[in-house]
Amino acid sequence: MSDDQSSAEGEKVEARAIVAGHGDFASGLVSAVDVITGRGSQLIPVAVPGLCAEDIEKLIRQRMTESGVKVIFTDLQAGSCTMAARRILRGTDAAVLIAGVNLPTLLDFVFAEQMDAIDAARHSAERGRAAITVVGTGGGVKQA
Repeated sequence: MSDDQSSAEGEKVEARAIVAGHGDFASGLVSAVDVITGRGSQLIPVAVPGLCAEDIEKLIRQRMTESGVKVIFTDLQAGSCTMAARRILRGTDAAVLIAGVNLPTLLDFVFAEQMDAIDAARHSAERGRAAITVVGTGGGVKQA
């Protein structure tokens, strides 16, 4: 998906965030968002197979520069994409990283178009956290 894609109605939809992670994690989440909402073009998937830490940082920084986005969602708290994003944010004003992203987080984010992307990312992180539940024997459903 690119930041110059058009919506079904023909209007230009700009990218609002990067989704980065191991394997096909990012493209899988972005694909799911697109199938469910038709709003996947708001997200730029970044895959990093076989890249070293320096190259991951360079790739994410390049995607941020090309698209102008200031929001990065990553898969793992201490994963290579998150570490690269943290290094990028040290020298970047008005940007945010959400580590540990899940599908409910991204769904909330793409529907928060009326909000600034950074505020929407923070809000969506709370919604994603609240969407996690544990179902098991002897206790029913519990919020994680």
